[in-house]
Amino acid sequence: MHNEWQEKRLEDICELVNGRGFKPHEWKTEGLPIIRIQNLNGSDEFNHYSGEFDPKILVEPGQLLFAWSGSRGASFGPHIWEGPTGVLNYHTWKVHPADETDRDFLFQLLQFETEKIEASSHGASALVHVQKGEMEQRKFDVPPLPEQRKIAQILRTWDAALEKLTALRAAHEDRFLGLRDTLMARASRRGEPVCFGDFLTESRIPGTDGATARKISVRLYGKGATEKNEPRRGSANTRYYRRAAGQIIWSKLDFLNGAFALVGPELDRCESTLDLPAFDCDSSVNPVWLIEYLTRPAYYTKQVHLARGQRKARRIAPDDWLASPLRLPDRATQDRIADVLGCARTELSLVDAEIEALTRQKRGLMQKLLTGEWRVATAEPTEVAQ
Repeated sequence: MHNEWQEKRLEDICELVNGRGFKPHEWKTEGLPIIRIQNLNGSDEFNHYSGEFDPKILVEPGQLLFAWSGSRGASFGPHIWEGPTGVLNYHTWKVHPADETDRDFLFQLLQFETEKIEASSHGASALVHVQKGEMEQRKFDVPPLPEQRKIAQILRTWDAALEKLTALRAAHEDRFLGLRDTLMARASRRGEPVCFGDFLTESRIPGTDGATARKISVRLYGKGATEKNEPRRGSANTRYYRRAAGQIIWSKLDFLNGAFALVGPELDRCESTLDLPAFDCDSSVNPVWLIEYLTRPAYYTKQVHLARGQRKARRIAPDDWLASPLRLPDRATQDRIADVLGCARTELSLVDAEIEALTRQKRGLMQKLLTGEWRVATAEPTEVAQ
């Protein structure tokens, strides 16, 4: 223990106040906004509540909140509320710092602890949660109030830089999406009317089974594909099919949510069931151009007519998709569009790398400052009289 630092439980340095479980029939179009998990992630769409409530769940701008159940790396953990005055929903606590606890220092401390909790959650689910009683008993080394404020001030500098980079990335992405839509629309107007089946062939090369296959997972909204990491192996009775680099792959169940990907070299010889069909392109089509075409919301959200089944289990059959039309530009135009969009994606990747590097730097700084390994001066040195 460092001089003046004290080991304390979380309940000694703050109070955690439960939100309320609002039922759907209580949601109104007028009244105070109900602050839910999606609002912590940036959504400005609110349900409202106009009845009586305990004033303890009233949240003002600048209030420290902690989402005790939420998605890993996003909503789960601490948040400084910057939205309108509202009432707190069930999955979030309102955090009241104690008299000798700085709010911004507490935010950084909880953020640091959140990473530990997420790292210790080994389940396959992207959701993380922690119990209130367990959270209150967690122990921390806490410096005096002046040192808390100085530590928070230093870490806020990194937060400000990350916010600027995140805003820059959002601007780059908006520009990319606008450019992509414009290029695709212009090219399509000059393209030849064809069907996808004129240049794509479904691949059904037999693979292994659910117990031995290296499996592919296709992300929603054009976020690409990754190798699936499962804590348990699947059934040996499930038939899998081998996939190859350069193939187009998508999900029958999540087609309308943009679950398309181009199989990369790192996924060559991975496998999937027929629920994730894969397709070979002939030489008339640039696969990079095609995946950019398919992952536009302007394309995949408008293919509802291809879906079969109930609303929550609508699937697209490969044969129906292969028979659907598009206007195909010539290969040279495809190549030019792929090159331009590739450059724009490279810009996004460079900003992503900067964000990742700065995040690592901040994480290392938190490790040093919040454990007391590095100490900070809390007052200017006294001038020596001559």
